[in-house]
Amino acid sequence: MQALRLARPRLSLRPAHRAFAAAATSSPSATASAASASLEPVVPLSNVEAMWERLSPEEQSVIHQQLEEIQKRDWKTLSIDEKKAAYYVAFGPHGPRAPIHPPGTTPKIILGVTGLILAAGALFYSIRAAAPPPPRTISKEWEEAENERAIELKINPISGVSSPGYSGPGFVTHK
Repeated sequence: MQALRLARPRLSLRPAHRAFAAAATSSPSATASAASASLEPVVPLSNVEAMWERLSPEEQSVIHQQLEEIQKRDWKTLSIDEKKAAYYVAFGPHGPRAPIHPPGTTPKIILGVTGLILAAGALFYSIRAAAPPPPRTISKEWEEAENERAIELKINPISGVSSPGYSGPGFVTHK
């Protein structure tokens, strides 16, 4: 236990934090009264939105506790700054509500996807340009010759090329 105390870094607390820490170590009944009486604003509540990210977790906790105590009063008596601070601490874009993507990410994603599509198209056409020509059996004349040979050999005489009255294309796929 002694080693843990030595390894733990010491936190330098402001006077308001010391009072809050002292109140937190005292009895539970005295904690509520001491915390509400001794919590002095570390940051003015009119400036919480601008300062919140730069505050240490201890300072954020003290402000959060202070705002909880303030909100227990009648809401009609709260100032506009106190209401704004309470709303920001509860629902502001920090912690789990922080934006996942910083501003300006959408154009980067669009440019990246467009670049990848262009690169894939260039790769496709370069491979296609280097490919050998198609085999000679893939031509309209060859497919017509296949139809004639199928008729000679009476291939599929019930519903295919050799059937009486057949009017389909047969093996011809090129137009």
